[in-house]
Amino acid sequence: MKTFVKDLTGCRLDIKSKGIEIDVSDPSDKHQGDLWVTSTKLIWCRGKKKRENGKSVTWAKFIEWMEGQ
Repeated sequence: MKTFVKDLTGCRLDIKSKGIEIDVSDPSDKHQGDLWVTSTKLIWCRGKKKRENGKSVTWAKFIEWMEGQ
């Protein structure tokens, strides 16, 4: 996958409620979706879905899921 931070204005960022948007594309540059990383959760927006229509998971649930792998 190819991933790009869509807006990075400084070297050290305090991620707050607005978050950081990461563009995710496959190796042939086909857009797969966007991942929003906020201070409280991760939000996956498949295709061109808007952030408010994405699927979200809290950091605690994400960590629990990853450590269970």
